[in-house]
Amino acid sequence: MTSVKIPVGSVELNGELVLPPAPSGIVLFAHGSGSSRLSPRNTFVAEVLQQQGIGTLLFDLLTHAEDQAYSMRFDIDLLTRRLLIATRWVQVNSTTKDLSIGYFGASTGAAAALQAAAEMDGDIAAVVSRGGRPDLAGEIALGQVIAPTLLIVGSADYGVIELNEQAYALMQCEKKLTLIPGATHLFEETGTLKLAAQHAANWFLKYLH
Repeated sequence: MTSVKIPVGSVELNGELVLPPAPSGIVLFAHGSGSSRLSPRNTFVAEVLQQQGIGTLLFDLLTHAEDQAYSMRFDIDLLTRRLLIATRWVQVNSTTKDLSIGYFGASTGAAAALQAAAEMDGDIAAVVSRGGRPDLAGEIALGQVIAPTLLIVGSADYGVIELNEQAYALMQCEKKLTLIPGATHLFEETGTLKLAAQHAANWFLKYLH
């Protein structure tokens, strides 16, 4: 694991970069509101991806001070800009510049991932949302995403399922909506996060080249 700092204007975002031998690609994690690169759920998913030979970059979309402002956690445009800057950092970094790129988004981070994927056009190979709010990406961005996208939702995450279904209907790309049996929003039920991570890994292995 390599600790990195990604410059964004006047601030730096802290990140953790892990590259397995001969990685098949790299996945940038866009975490959700009130979460960070140290989120145990995202860390768990990242480890599953690493075991499958996929590189990962977990980084903070907001500085610690910014994250104290509740409104900033839901500023999808700001989160998207930060994710785009991190993506460009990956594209020029000597150890990652030749790797195909995927996005993994949770909660509000899923909306940022989809907005960024729409803007990056064909440069993003795949997107996975876990318990995300893809609806917050907006109708225009959702219709512009061309990266194959997997939406993972807990079958007991009532309300969020419907929001994912609405976003799914607006997407024109190759897409799939997967419900994890018995899971609620944070996938805290035994085995549910592992199952979600396996679905994510399979999706990235299929589309990262």
